[in-house]
Amino acid sequence: MSDPMRPPASHPRPHTAVSRSEPSRSRAALRTAVVWDVLQDALDRRVKATGRPTLDVLDTGGGSGNFAVPVAGLGHRVTVVDPSPNALFALERRAAEAGAPARVRGVQGDARGLFDVAERGGYDAVLCHGVLEYVDDPAEGVRNAVAALREDGVLSLLAAGLGGAVLARALAGHFTEARQALADPDGRWGTGDPVPRRFTAEQLTGLVEAAGLRIGAVHGVRVFADLVPGVLVDTEPGAMDALLKLEAAAAELAAFHSVATQLHVLGETRGAGEA
Repeated sequence: MSDPMRPPASHPRPHTAVSRSEPSRSRAALRTAVVWDVLQDALDRRVKATGRPTLDVLDTGGGSGNFAVPVAGLGHRVTVVDPSPNALFALERRAAEAGAPARVRGVQGDARGLFDVAERGGYDAVLCHGVLEYVDDPAEGVRNAVAALREDGVLSLLAAGLGGAVLARALAGHFTEARQALADPDGRWGTGDPVPRRFTAEQLTGLVEAAGLRIGAVHGVRVFADLVPGVLVDTEPGAMDALLKLEAAAAELAAFHSVATQLHVLGETRGAGEA
């Protein structure tokens, strides 16, 4: 496939935030809690607006189902498009283990040929997580994701943030690489950088708006989680809960978007926004 839709390593499995059902107390929860909470809220709103308890969800580049399987666990039908047969096999196994095999369907495909395997205008929500960093044309990737939405639908977009990479390189003492990431048009710190492209919040919201959606919310993801020493979180009583709450509080503040490892944008069709 010419346009890989996901990085070789899969994302951590999402968990609900502290205010929802009890999350796993792991560093993986720190990296996904904000996105999962925003996504679950968006799906809940679509259920209320449509009057349908079961939504049709498309997860582009969804891999082994780190988000797709929990979404299916909410009762929704999820189609996962991914170029990796191994990831899709893992998806099938994970869905079966979660008791949701009938609600998850995996198909092999990529961003450029999305509508060879997915229905145009057939989904209440589209997840585009960890995709734009790897496609040749991010604007086309967003347009395809939007074209898959129904008239009333939402887009969940998650991509690597430029500021988080710059901060991480600087804190590791790689000051030249940090400056290189700032100057590089794709936000890369050097030839050894495993991420082909990074974004600012303004770039991501610009792509979403150019594709015809209104911006519902913007969140910084992993603002602190990748910077706090693991030994502190694992050994200090109450540190995990406190850090989860701090991540949630900082996520909505624009001042922290510029230093987040990832950025999450929730886009809404005009119909969804007016519902």
